[in-house]
Amino acid sequence: MFVEKEFNSQGSILRGRWYAASEASLSPCIVMCHGTSATISMCLADYATEFQNKGINVFVYDHAGFGRSDGKTPQTINPWLQGRGIADAVTFLKSENQLHNGKIILWGDSFAGMLVLVASALIEGLAGVVCFAATCGLSTLEVQNAGKSLNILKHTFDQGEFEKLDDLSREGPMAVVSSDQQTNPSLLTPIQAFRWFIDQGGQWNTGWKNSITRVIPKTEVAFSPFITAPFIEVPVLMMTGKEDEMPHIKREVQLEIFDCIKSKKQFYEIDGGHFGALYPHTPLFYEAISVQHAFIKSIT
Repeated sequence: MFVEKEFNSQGSILRGRWYAASEASLSPCIVMCHGTSATISMCLADYATEFQNKGINVFVYDHAGFGRSDGKTPQTINPWLQGRGIADAVTFLKSENQLHNGKIILWGDSFAGMLVLVASALIEGLAGVVCFAATCGLSTLEVQNAGKSLNILKHTFDQGEFEKLDDLSREGPMAVVSSDQQTNPSLLTPIQAFRWFIDQGGQWNTGWKNSITRVIPKTEVAFSPFITAPFIEVPVLMMTGKEDEMPHIKREVQLEIFDCIKSKKQFYEIDGGHFGALYPHTPLFYEAISVQHAFIKSIT
């Protein structure tokens, strides 16, 4: 049902799966990537199969240093590096243009939901964006000079070599999730996160590891959708879980981002909190796919 493919990003080989639609060359393509530390096999492959069955090509891959992908600093989250991974995945797919019709949609959940909101303003030639439960922060970010900030962000993004930048902050190594925050504190604290990661990541051959380091490089401007949202030119679907339990996912902050987007857009709330629609083959899983498929069909 899929073919393994790989591409280069910032000196590392990133690996993923190509799910070809029945009429691949006539169909659009979704580029999918997961949030904090999760790998292809953790529900994302199930989404890819459903979209494939609905006539859409899908390329899903692991971020640098996670799952099947190589990386200079394994199990380390750097938003700039992961954002460049998305851009390089798109460049790779454009070189494989005989496999799809040229309409490429970015898809990301949780931390990757934030990544695609930033990357979509920096990558040319996209058809749309789907983000689910995007990690947009605890509060809004005041942007003084939007155009100048975007230019600085884009210059830093295009320049690459993010490992050479000094750290603004660094956390870890530490557990991704834990059932006991007093004796073994983790990056993600809600018990719902522990249950999902142990259930999905604990399955055979996922490549998931319960260890993470989070790095924010010191840059002139932040890697933030508050800078990029007003400059996104393609249609955007923002889907969010009702009463999301993750601390850095605030409904009011997501709505602030949504209001900044000037292109065609849709905001959809789904039950189940942060992880409900990320359990394969559940009613919420199929509801999310139905809404996302309808959106993608409307823009392609």
